Amino acid sequence: MPATSTGPTTDDLMAALATVNDPEIRRPITDLGMVKALDVSDAGLVRVDIFLTVAGCPLRDTITRDVTAAVSKLPGVTGVRVEMDVMSDEQRKGLQSKLRAESGAVEREIPFALPGSLTRVYAVASGKGGVGKSSVTVNLAAAMARQGRSVGVVDADIYGHSIPRMLGVTGRPTQVEQMIMPPVAHDVKVISIGMFVSGNAPVVWRGPMLHRALQQFLADVYWGDLDVLLMDLPPGTGDIAISVAQLVPPAELLVVTTPQQAAAEVAERAGTIALQTHQQIAGVIENMSYLPCPHCNERVEVFGSGGGQAVADGLTRATGAPVPLLGEIPIDLRLREGGDQGRPLVLDDPDAPAAQALISIADRLGSRTRGLVGRSLGLSPAGR
Repeated sequence: MPATSTGPTTDDLMAALATVNDPEIRRPITDLGMVKALDVSDAGLVRVDIFLTVAGCPLRDTITRDVTAAVSKLPGVTGVRVEMDVMSDEQRKGLQSKLRAESGAVEREIPFALPGSLTRVYAVASGKGGVGKSSVTVNLAAAMARQGRSVGVVDADIYGHSIPRMLGVTGRPTQVEQMIMPPVAHDVKVISIGMFVSGNAPVVWRGPMLHRALQQFLADVYWGDLDVLLMDLPPGTGDIAISVAQLVPPAELLVVTTPQQAAAEVAERAGTIALQTHQQIAGVIENMSYLPCPHCNERVEVFGSGGGQAVADGLTRATGAPVPLLGEIPIDLRLREGGDQGRPLVLDDPDAPAAQALISIADRLGSRTRGLVGRSLGLSPAGR
């Protein structure tokens, strides 16, 4: 590569490009083999040729902007021109193999189910719909990501998928060979069947197809090195709840309820599935606990009181292990508005009482360590 004494060298350019991450894979483009060629003219004009993973990449403009910004900062650069090419089939297969190898996964293997996985997996469950389970999932994910954790969300509510809207995800996943790159919103990686259907079309599937879809979300999506994976389950104890227990045995249940007795009874019923699936229950979250009066700030218990604690106590008795009440989230209209607008309350107004309750729960869950259940300790009996 020709270079002048005042212009950047190849090493300078590669160092600058190492600060540019692929928007979907979230790794430096230099690590992913995306830099095809570099050239610098005597006048300081730099040309950077970039390999896109797929033709028609929806984020090519983002890559162009980021590359231009990074290279423009170098001394002696008077202009930047970015040209795009597309990886060959061989290059894509090589990239897929590299990513799988670095994440410790092989073909069709679910990394979170491996004994050595350090990712904490929480299956967010409820006995019935309408208790705010998805709102809780989205805000917990956003709060954990804001705390510096690497977070992913699987929208496992195939029939009632709502996570993309609540997180403000508008893009579609990109596929690299047989690997799916999940869209990212608020630093949270997200996958949902809603990203694969046209408009608001219903998903009319039976059990086996639901199981395969969930398996693909877990095995074929490039999640990278996650600290926490949240799975938003459909209400009840149907096919998906059973599939989660089969596909990701280390997943712990988070049971969401309202204070109402009818909701609490159904939530406790949903939590006791852990007795049959041999899962642990991380705790109970009581949503819509009360409404702060806008005039006197007293608690208005719209749906009664004590439901969350009753569920926690009932599950403790049923399982024989302590099941804590992790928090009580008050009613806040902005929680609903944020879900409609794709802006989690914990980000828009972290000082709101509902946001504070969610952030406290997120901190408590995010700081927990994986248990030893199902993990190899690397020990062997001593010989005599």
